[in-house]
Amino acid sequence: MIKRTVKRIADMVKGTLTNPEFEQTMIEGAATDTRTLEKNQLFIPLKGEHFNGHTFVPQAFEKGVSAVLWDRSEPNPPEGRAVILVDDTLEALQTLAKAYLKELGTRVIGVTGSNGKTTTKDMLHAVLGTQYRVHKTAGNFNNHIGLPLTVLAMPEDTEIAVLEMGMSARGEIDFLSRLAEPEAAVITNIGESHMQDLGSREGIAEAKLEIINGLREDGVLFYFGDEPLLRQKTYTCRTTTYGAGADNDLRLKEIKQAEEGTYFNIDGIDRSFFIPVLGRHNVMNAMAAYAAGIYFGITPENAALGLSRLKVTGMRLELVKTENGISIVNDAYNASPTSMKAAVELIETMKGYRKKMLVLGDMLELGDEEKAFHEECGAAVNPAEIDHVFTYGTLGAFIADGARRHFEEGRVSHYLDKKELLHAIQEMAASGDLLLFKASRGMKLEEIVKDLLEKN
Repeated sequence: MIKRTVKRIADMVKGTLTNPEFEQTMIEGAATDTRTLEKNQLFIPLKGEHFNGHTFVPQAFEKGVSAVLWDRSEPNPPEGRAVILVDDTLEALQTLAKAYLKELGTRVIGVTGSNGKTTTKDMLHAVLGTQYRVHKTAGNFNNHIGLPLTVLAMPEDTEIAVLEMGMSARGEIDFLSRLAEPEAAVITNIGESHMQDLGSREGIAEAKLEIINGLREDGVLFYFGDEPLLRQKTYTCRTTTYGAGADNDLRLKEIKQAEEGTYFNIDGIDRSFFIPVLGRHNVMNAMAAYAAGIYFGITPENAALGLSRLKVTGMRLELVKTENGISIVNDAYNASPTSMKAAVELIETMKGYRKKMLVLGDMLELGDEEKAFHEECGAAVNPAEIDHVFTYGTLGAFIADGARRHFEEGRVSHYLDKKELLHAIQEMAASGDLLLFKASRGMKLEEIVKDLLEKN
């Protein structure tokens, strides 16, 4: 984490220290939330429409922080304390992170995409970590506040930073990319998330492509080459594509799905790969990590080793089993039409189960076409491979409508009450069955997974 004197921090943020006697006081790390504050940190009080972090400054000092930033427009800064006056505390946080990155000279790879960016971040960390000291975005700290905090939490001996870049509107990834100035960037795919803000997949693609705006002059972009919205662009930076299509630089040769994970081969590479996660789309993410790893000098052997040891952030195609032998694929962290269809296709290809059932819930932030997107996902389910479809939520009703186009009566059921849904699943599921749970994070389907694991 960042370790600097208060005077140096003031210089880095172009602020004014109100009390010179604290110039040589050391700060170790930075935080914006008093609930997570630790002793000797720098507290950065942020302001929003309905909150003002400055009101928590006394509490921050009580917890032992070394110093705080203070917006010049706020009255009555604390006296007798290490206070650094700045024009805007949020901008100061971002300026501090950018300055820290430059001082360390850490190499940066940025990751964005509609789906799979967190898993790809984890894969990059696994691959690069076989030969480098690597720091990655924790959790979902991928926005204009989270990314700077991720940087400031970075150990000084970090050689490569893997920074996830999220967005909900145009201009956000542009800002993050210019802040981090990555040497390399990955775009995993273009889906439908944030359709209500960006209007179309084309708009989403343009927003994701902002990641190259801060790319260093000699930088390289790795992108999913099977996506026409990315393939049709003209790039001024170097590019490497990966996918199943014959014209990709890195082409998937074959794939084998197993309960313990996924085995695959890449055309022209004389070795097999294994990832301990499920799904063809995760193979594509692994190929991005492999390509980037080779760029950074990772050997093919170490890249394969890193992927085999992968540990992914939770609720992303996790396969777990209940005590009575029910297999559950927990993919309840988030959902879009693209990722939901991919998860369903995965379940359809998995063999050796008594019955296979889907538990699908609302996909959020899809805009005016949300009804059609949900119906399409339901209609895409293959009744020859799936025995029953459970749906949950207001929008989940449209998934059920789509599924009923092909499923016999009684094989699709919809619920608005989570307890009723849980009871129905418990009544139907038995040893040897496979269940997929997939919905947007706000639907909290993981609560049902937890109940099943505890009660079965």
